[in-house]
Amino acid sequence: MLKAVHTPGKGRGVITDTPIAKGETIERAPVLFIPAEQWPHIEETVFFHYCYAWGAESQHAAFALGFGSLYNHSYSPAAVYIKHIDANEVEFVALRDIAAGEEVTINYNGDPADCQPMWFGEVL
Repeated sequence: MLKAVHTPGKGRGVITDTPIAKGETIERAPVLFIPAEQWPHIEETVFFHYCYAWGAESQHAAFALGFGSLYNHSYSPAAVYIKHIDANEVEFVALRDIAAGEEVTINYNGDPADCQPMWFGEVL
């Protein structure tokens, strides 16, 4: 079972209170689609930090429901996200075994090995 918690130095995050096995789907979250023409309105709100680039050319955005927009970033992530554009869903899959009580993190760059700097600066 997942829980949203305050993570020191990061804000809200997601932890699991049960072990998750490598390869297991953690969550398949529906998304709210944000058309490109509406993005300028979102950029000026707190939701800017919780959206995914969306669409065939990442021209749109999406806000994931469930825990989907609360996972924190890590360059050594516990999970990967897979966008299912046609289904308007994002799936989170464990990259390794995740222990009970551990934070479930993803690499915001999409590729778990991508270490390009984030727009928000250094990551703890």
